[in-house]
Amino acid sequence: MKKVKKLWIVVGIGIMIFFMIILISDIIAAGEKIRKISPYLEYGFYVLTVLLFYFLIFNPLRIILFSPSFSIVTVVDEENEKNLKVYKRIVKTLKDAKSINEDDVKRLESCETSGELREELSLVFNSSIKKEINRIIRKNAKTVLVSTAICQSGKLDMYTVISINIKMIKEIVVKCGFRPSYPKLGKLAVRVFSTALIAESLEGLDFSDIFPQSTVNYLADVPLVKPIATSLIGGISNALLTLRVGVVTRNYLFSEGKLNKDEIRTRAIKESLKIIPGVIKDAFAYFPNKIIKAFTKNKTEETD
Repeated sequence: MKKVKKLWIVVGIGIMIFFMIILISDIIAAGEKIRKISPYLEYGFYVLTVLLFYFLIFNPLRIILFSPSFSIVTVVDEENEKNLKVYKRIVKTLKDAKSINEDDVKRLESCETSGELREELSLVFNSSIKKEINRIIRKNAKTVLVSTAICQSGKLDMYTVISINIKMIKEIVVKCGFRPSYPKLGKLAVRVFSTALIAESLEGLDFSDIFPQSTVNYLADVPLVKPIATSLIGGISNALLTLRVGVVTRNYLFSEGKLNKDEIRTRAIKESLKIIPGVIKDAFAYFPNKIIKAFTKNKTEETD
């Protein structure tokens, strides 16, 4: 078991190194093209890239990796007096992270035995914190859908998916005040990177590969239908994969610890499929709302 855990840590580190090699290669290639326009633009590009990397990749990873790790399986599933110190430590972490309200804090701090504290923690996790985490997951999935549907570059889609998925995991960790174990973070690294590679490959998606030939022929003469439909399908696919990463992260942190990896994967897929219609609805409502706000603002300015 220890060898397997160490293997996932090594795999996670390997994926991060591989990602860095790809990123540096793409940055250098882009910089060389910009140099032909102006060397000053090239320097500005490198400075901007370093800043973006720090805020979008490095800093979120730093927050994730240096957050405390707890075995939430122990917290919500086992009756064990030895876990009382762990329970109290988690209460303090949740309190410091402001993940629970004052009433929850008072209830948790009033518990005297490990059994009482375990039950209260389970209620707090399932009633309050999970709802907020689900909101975080939906919000980031919507961002992925909108961003990758608009962007027509597979390479940019890949980096967008990676940065947003890392941001989502960071927000979940910050909300809880603790992170999954390093082996589980290694597994998450595999999921995030595979999701990003899928996002890049969707650039070459052909409309005729998705719909029957009769539908393709019928819509062939309608302007913009094919590119719009292809972009939306790519965005929805990326959002679905992002939902899966978010649900698995949440499951690693909470009471699904008794489940094996196949059960966690199956539940994550089923839950993602349930959530995706709401994400699509939110994404489609995003653009009309922006347009309405823009027109409302213009009318207000004209009235003034």
